[in-house]
Amino acid sequence: MNSNELLISQFYTCFQNKDYKGMQDCYADNAIFNDAVFKNLNAKEVKAMWQMLISSGKDMRIEFKDIKAINNTVTAHWDAYYTFSKTGNKVINKIDASFIIENGKIISHNDSFNFYQWAKQALGFTGLLLGWTPLLKNKVQKTAQESLKTFMKKSNIA
Repeated sequence: MNSNELLISQFYTCFQNKDYKGMQDCYADNAIFNDAVFKNLNAKEVKAMWQMLISSGKDMRIEFKDIKAINNTVTAHWDAYYTFSKTGNKVINKIDASFIIENGKIISHNDSFNFYQWAKQALGFTGLLLGWTPLLKNKVQKTAQESLKTFMKKSNIA
């Protein structure tokens, strides 16, 4: 493994160990994050997001594999197993990640997953019926952003 692959392996190992501080240390101060739910998070927000998800995901477990680097770009696959707190439904989310590394830190992190598959598992019948629509996706994004803002305020993360 090269140094960029080792950084991402360290990131996911910290995730497996529910060590959000270790995950946060992998990001540069100018990092950005995107996935189907959280859009255009800055470094402070993405660090808070991992802290929030690990703190609230009591039964969360992850597995990761296929870490591959080409120059400063690293890709990986990870699977998240957890109970979605709002419905109590079990979720297995299969995620492909892409990172850009600069000076030994993540400056860009994009997670890609099938939102409809996630919505069917997490939201049940509602997700089955509406998970493919922009309406539901926008609502989930808005709720997630509000949850993150509330968490950051409660945790005094300015």
